[in-house]
Amino acid sequence: MLPGRMFFDDMFDLSTSDDARMKCDIYEEGNQVFIEMDAPGYQKSDIKVECNKGNITIKLEKEEKKEEKKKYLHKERRFYGKIERTFHIEDIDEDSIKAQFKDGILVITINKIDENKNKKLITID
Repeated sequence: MLPGRMFFDDMFDLSTSDDARMKCDIYEEGNQVFIEMDAPGYQKSDIKVECNKGNITIKLEKEEKKEEKKKYLHKERRFYGKIERTFHIEDIDEDSIKAQFKDGILVITINKIDENKNKKLITID
């Protein structure tokens, strides 16, 4: 006898974490850090990027559109609402942050600052 709920059903659970929905890669090239995040189905106006003391927060928000003609029996392709993800990246120049959104991929480019600039030699008395 099979259980009432199959163990594969949770593959289709839409209550997964924001981390699972907001897949990204973070990497360095030279003196820059790149965050590339998949955001298929979103428009540029649905995306907000904030930076505060090395914390980069990416917020995606989409309002549900009413579709009067369709009567869904099962719906899992579209997510509506607000999701966000935050990353902490040390030694970055917050004034240099740039973001581009093209073909469902958000690319954030951040210049790193020379960590020696933040270093201060303390004289011992």
